[in-house]
This record gives sequence, structure tokens and C-alpha cells, in this order.
Amino acid sequence: MTGAPVWVARADRYDQELCDRAVEALFAGLDCTREIGPGVKILLKPNLLARAAPGQAVTTHPAVVRAVIRACKKRGAAARDITVADSAGGIYNPAQMQALYRVSGLAEVCAEENVCAYTACETVKVPAEGRAAKEFELLKPVAEADFIIDLPKLKTHVMTGLTAACKNLFGTIPGLKKAEWHMRYPDRERFGEMLIDLLETVRPRMAVLDAVVGMEGDGPSGGEPRALGLLLAGEDLPGLDLAAAQLISLDPMRVPYLGAAHRRGLCGSAFDPAVLRGETDAFVPPVPAWKLPASFAKGGEGSTDFADVRMPGFLRPAVRTVENLLAPHPVIQTGKCIGCGKCAEICPQHTIELKNGRAHIHSGSCIRCFCCHEMCPAKAIAVRQRSVFRF
Repeated sequence: MTGAPVWVARADRYDQELCDRAVEALFAGLDCTREIGPGVKILLKPNLLARAAPGQAVTTHPAVVRAVIRACKKRGAAARDITVADSAGGIYNPAQMQALYRVSGLAEVCAEENVCAYTACETVKVPAEGRAAKEFELLKPVAEADFIIDLPKLKTHVMTGLTAACKNLFGTIPGLKKAEWHMRYPDRERFGEMLIDLLETVRPRMAVLDAVVGMEGDGPSGGEPRALGLLLAGEDLPGLDLAAAQLISLDPMRVPYLGAAHRRGLCGSAFDPAVLRGETDAFVPPVPAWKLPASFAKGGEGSTDFADVRMPGFLRPAVRTVENLLAPHPVIQTGKCIGCGKCAEICPQHTIELKNGRAHIHSGSCIRCFCCHEMCPAKAIAVRQRSVFRF
């Protein structure tokens, strides 16, 4: 759907009436919303990365989720046919999900709107015709839905640079199964290919991006909230993410999943402002001095400096070794570590252990997926880059 419209609506705060109006304007602009009606099974997929209160900008805000539920009901969808579902990165079980819904504010929203907050934690295996994946294990309601609405939060990401519409679908894979995919594809490019395989398997009909307040810096959980005052929507998820990258001054071809989408002809190499619709004057990129992750600073993991250099083949292994030595990596800040073990639980390589009530990383086998950084509730894991003069 290259060139499909990206709809823009102002929302400078999470006032429910304001969010309702903004989301209704977005829904009115999208052709696919005509498919919503009685008997249509609707799946809403928010970003519920971890137990975090709405004000921390880690999860999709409940006011946005409520507004989308109401917009679906306005088009004839029955409350019993609307399900909210996601899985965080750790252990996936009913107790964990109930706590996640409660802390994020979505338990209250789902109860008041009489829709299902999915906690049964059943999964199904779904075949994929992808370049990197031939099968995915997905949350059961994702596989059974007629109409999937992706509800991402605009945040930076220490591994992929950006997490928005496409990356949010990684949450359709249950709990620790995500770690298996990181283990299988530690290389950013191949991981990006897998995410686009997932996009083409799940096939959401549309996405509404929560950019009222996003996250800058070392996201998706360790950064800082930053107001943007926008809601964006579209049927073309890679195109929507091109707009998100434009907002934060991030070259989309440094985002591995957007690079993969571009190679497949699913999006351009840069955002085209001609696709904007709605309150287009509110979309005024770039946001001044938006902080990218430390891993995407100049020369960081997101850099293509070495890739653009022509060199004899015999030198490439040595260059790759230097790149690996200098690449950003996770570091435990022992003074902040609370010894909860979340990082060890999620680590796909099992390189983290608890010693004397504190986490320790065996850096030699770290694949730099930054899962530990994502899941740390105490922001005790920093992203550091070694100096060329000191290792």
C-alpha cells in the first residue's frame, strides 16, 4: 500500500473527550473502518511492554484505547466482539497479564466499556510465507480476529531505533517466545526481516499511533516522556512508521524493519508529505532536539558508516571484529539494580545471572538485543559504547 494516506489529528493532552474527537476524525478518514460492524471480531493490540503507569509513556495510553473502542462501537461493533490483547516480554500467564492491565489503566477501561481484556494466554501456531520465518506462535485472539487495529506508542528503541506500528506487532508473539526470536536473529537486519514477515502474517487492517506523549532517549522503557501532541493513523503500517521516523529526525533506512519493508517494495526510503491528510498543519517535523538512543548516535549500532566503505574482502572480518568491540552494549548500574531478576528471565542467551542480589552480564556472549534494557523496571541497565582507546 505504498503511498496510502497517513491521517493526522491534534491531541495535546489525554483528555477523554479530546481523544474521542481526534480518534473519530481519524476513523472517518480511513476507508477500512467501513468494514467494522455487527458480528465483526475486532482485536485491539496496544503496546503493553511492561507494568508502567500511563504517565511514564511506556504503554499506549488508556484514553486512546477507550477512544478507539468507542469509535468501533459507533460503527456498530458489539462490545462482546471487541478484545484487547497483548503480551509483555517476560513470563506470559494470566496473573502477569491481569497486573499489566491494572497498572496500565486498561483494566478499568475494558471493564467500563464492557470489552474483553484478554488474559487466557492461549496461543496458536500460524504458518508464514516469509523470508526469515515460516511459522509464528501467536496469541489466539490475534489469529481469530476479523479486523485487527494496531495501537502502538511512538518511542525510540535501543535495538531498532524506532518502535511504532510495525514493531508493536512483536507483542502478538507470547512472552518469552520473543526471546527465542532474538536468539534466532541477533543480527539487526535479519530481525527486521522477521518483523516484516510478522506484519504480513498478522495483517492488521489499520493502526492508530499514540504520539500525544512519546518517549525519547533510550526507549522503549528507559527513556523519557516527550510531548508531541498528535495522533496518527493509517492502513499502511510501514508508511505510518516513515512518518514517525520523520517526526523524530531518524533516517528510516537505519530502522531495520523499515529497511526490510523498503527492500520488499512495501514503502519508500523516506517519508512523502504528500500522503498526509487531516490536520496536516499539526505535523511539523522534525521535533527539535529529539534524543535518539545512545545505540543510534553517530557511529553507533544504527550507523551504516562501515557498510558504505569499499575494502578488500580479507579486511572485512577484522572490520567486523572492531565493529563488535565498539558497538553499544548493555551495562548494569549496580546502584540502581533491585535484584528482581527480570533481565535474567528475558535474556535469550542466558548471559545474565544474579549474584549477591544484583544482576551481572557475561558480556562475551551478549548478542546486544537489549531485551534486558527493555524489561528492567528500575532503569538499572544503561546503553554504553566503548571508547576506541579503552575497552
